[in-house]
Amino acid sequence: MRERLSFAYDCMTVKGIYPMQYRKYAKQPVVPNKVILLEPRFRQTTDSLLQIKRRLEEIGGYDIVEISLGLGLLHLKDQHKNIMPFLREMATARYVFTTDANKSVGGFTKRPETTVVQVWHACGAFKRFGFSSAAKLFGGNQRRQEIIKQHNNYDIVTVSSPEVVWAYEEAMGLEGQGIVKPLGVSRTDVFYDDAFVKAAVDRVHEAVPFSRGKKIILYAPTFRGRVNEAVSPDDLDIRAMRDALGDEYVLLTKHHPFVKRRPVIPEDCRDFARDVTEDLEIDQLLCASDVCISDYSSLIFEYSLFERPMIFFAPDIENYDDWRGFYYDYDEMTPGPVYQHTEDVIRYIQNIDSDFDRQIVVSFKKKFMGSCDGHVTDRILREVGIIQ
Repeated sequence: MRERLSFAYDCMTVKGIYPMQYRKYAKQPVVPNKVILLEPRFRQTTDSLLQIKRRLEEIGGYDIVEISLGLGLLHLKDQHKNIMPFLREMATARYVFTTDANKSVGGFTKRPETTVVQVWHACGAFKRFGFSSAAKLFGGNQRRQEIIKQHNNYDIVTVSSPEVVWAYEEAMGLEGQGIVKPLGVSRTDVFYDDAFVKAAVDRVHEAVPFSRGKKIILYAPTFRGRVNEAVSPDDLDIRAMRDALGDEYVLLTKHHPFVKRRPVIPEDCRDFARDVTEDLEIDQLLCASDVCISDYSSLIFEYSLFERPMIFFAPDIENYDDWRGFYYDYDEMTPGPVYQHTEDVIRYIQNIDSDFDRQIVVSFKKKFMGSCDGHVTDRILREVGIIQ
């Protein structure tokens, strides 16, 4: 019943109210210098749009409108309150840059004077999404996705390498349209900025003083379940890691922003481990970490730019594959060992100098991040005609 009511609500808004709102204001002329930075999922502009914002501010002359919708995080009534003014703004915008799927633009055909660029919030192609996940428990019903369109108003979709174009075309239902382009992912430009990397490392040490003089292990798992009920795994034995690695390492945990109630670090381990989810941004942690432990998170693509060791802690791999699935064979694509027990993670880190094969990460980076070279933001802005 809940699913049917949700579908009825989507049909009423996406097919009726939202197009009506857009068409009402689209009678006015497009504002030539108006740029919308749209964050569909969160309540503020994220780092997926910050490099574009900063570059536009450097160029000057643009009216930048930042809009956050909170889809999946807010009550439907509050989402609706955010979407209506967005549609009013979009109706007269020259450019719209967005980072995620957004049902509020799917029920109509936008005016041709407006260019919509999907810069996506992740690199590579790891977990299935959109049409690619329709046959999985995580995915939305394919017929519903065909009716409630989310990806039909893009002019350009930017991805991290030529290798993954096919996956995004499949996920977004854009096969054969030629709009998914391996221009790179804008947010990765900061990892080529030495000043940014140094400042990020300094910020991590400032936030976690006991990390000074030690190597940093980043544990950054993705969420489980659906967005509005997201949870984090709690399988890593932090006490065992402290006992075995505490003299040389510290452990920093960063949980997915969808997770509201995070696993608690044992009190007697807080001189070794800290949950920095609220204190530090993921790009800062990627810069500062010596080793990254993840599971199914796309942050591994960005971390590969540093060519450092990665470990894949995946005790629930079979359940997760059934739930959501992957674009590539998990064991073949992961650029590091896959473990299901903490003692194996510890043993690898203890022998990391001899066991880490940097060339595996280099090859992974070239395959999945080949277009992320530190000049992505300018390449995107050049593609849409903002710079020459």
